[in-house]
Amino acid sequence: MSVLEIRDLHVSVETDAGTTPILNGVTLTIRTGETHAIMGPNGSGKSTLAYTIAGHPKYTVTAGTITFDGEDVLAMTVDERARAGLFLAMQYPVEIPGVSVTNFLRTAKTAIDGEAPPIRTWTKDVRESMKNLRMDAKFAQRNVNEGFSGGEKKRHEILQLELLKPKLAVLDETDSGLDVDALKVVADGVNRAKAETNLGVLLITHYTRILRYIHPDFVHVMVNGRIVEEGGPELADRLEEEGYDRYVQAEPEPAEGVQA
Repeated sequence: MSVLEIRDLHVSVETDAGTTPILNGVTLTIRTGETHAIMGPNGSGKSTLAYTIAGHPKYTVTAGTITFDGEDVLAMTVDERARAGLFLAMQYPVEIPGVSVTNFLRTAKTAIDGEAPPIRTWTKDVRESMKNLRMDAKFAQRNVNEGFSGGEKKRHEILQLELLKPKLAVLDETDSGLDVDALKVVADGVNRAKAETNLGVLLITHYTRILRYIHPDFVHVMVNGRIVEEGGPELADRLEEEGYDRYVQAEPEPAEGVQA
């Protein structure tokens, strides 16, 4: 079993107004085999947490720790975090002109495993995963995310998840911009990965609709850079009915101009 431990994490970002704190003491433990959902309003710090775990240079950790299987994640480079088994599905996947999906996936797999996968079995795995995600085989020859629709980009993120087989995946609003059919396909991909590898999942979302297909073990509410309430799946149901108003009213306003 692998364990990601976040302890009293404080993170800031540089803005035109100067150094601005975004996360204000986040503590969270995620084990493989568990699914944790983090919910909250816009600007609450959910994406900041995701990118800090992944190692985005924009964010500065000013206090606290992140460890994975006892190792200091904050001391790792981005590629070292990936090789350790951490994976981030981005909210806004970027285009990579000139790099085909096929080359991108094989290069990433080789970098993570330390050796190239056998061509025959790798090609079979790619085709099977693409078929399961209802991706046209022609996508394999297209440049990464170039000209992809929002839904196609999100399916490509889950394709990476299935093929790279991380220990723990952070899914940053993977449900945003998806219609009902695409949402089911993406959720099925996450569930397959979890069933096959005992994947741990940190699922960041505003809405409960994806939680109908990816069932959380734990739900955490984040407002203004803090986790203000925790519970089981029933907490998500309550948020669906009540919204976030009572949490927002109880918390101080975030600094103006901060996008978290």
